[in-house]
Amino acid sequence: MSVLVPFAAALLSLRLAGLLLRRGQRVWAGAFVAYAVGSGATAWGSAHGFDAASFRVYYGAGALLTAPLLGAGALELLGRPVGRALGLAWAGLALGTVIAMPIHGAFTTAVPSASAHLGWAPRVLAIAGNSAGTLLIVAVAIATIRRRTVGNTLILAGVACAAIGSGLSGFGVAATSSLVAVAVVLLYLGAAPEALVAVTRRAVRARAR
Repeated sequence: MSVLVPFAAALLSLRLAGLLLRRGQRVWAGAFVAYAVGSGATAWGSAHGFDAASFRVYYGAGALLTAPLLGAGALELLGRPVGRALGLAWAGLALGTVIAMPIHGAFTTAVPSASAHLGWAPRVLAIAGNSAGTLLIVAVAIATIRRRTVGNTLILAGVACAAIGSGLSGFGVAATSSLVAVAVVLLYLGAAPEALVAVTRRAVRARAR
């Protein structure tokens, strides 16, 4: 399960990223790709053992990119071009950090702890990026919740689910990845309300049968 669940979460995230890209929501699509890459690195590490390369991918995608891109993408949902500019700028900074950061310590099949393998700079950057991204997406969702009540409620639920998943990292990869998958679905439905309508219609038709 520690391999299959994160692998399934990666495939799901990639699929939803493609759907978001078709809608023109490029920054959120990038965030979902980051989700997928992070989940894929988790599956790889759980199956074959982590090393410096897989940890670099895991940390870059999961810790440095996902939440900040979701925050920038929240501005894109409002039709603000600055969202894409912020997303690109942060992605460049994160990529440079991932390439340059020194990694130390021994690895196992367990998900590595950043404090055991990284210095203070990339960890502070991840904390700052995650905090800013989360605050931005929550602020935008709350500020526009009257206009997009259902969509923004789903987005807030997705953020909460992702936060719970991070907090439950000590309970194993399968539990964390399951919550990540749920968070991705909630975020997608919040960003793509017509998808929620389609799901509701299918459920109604299934009950009618």
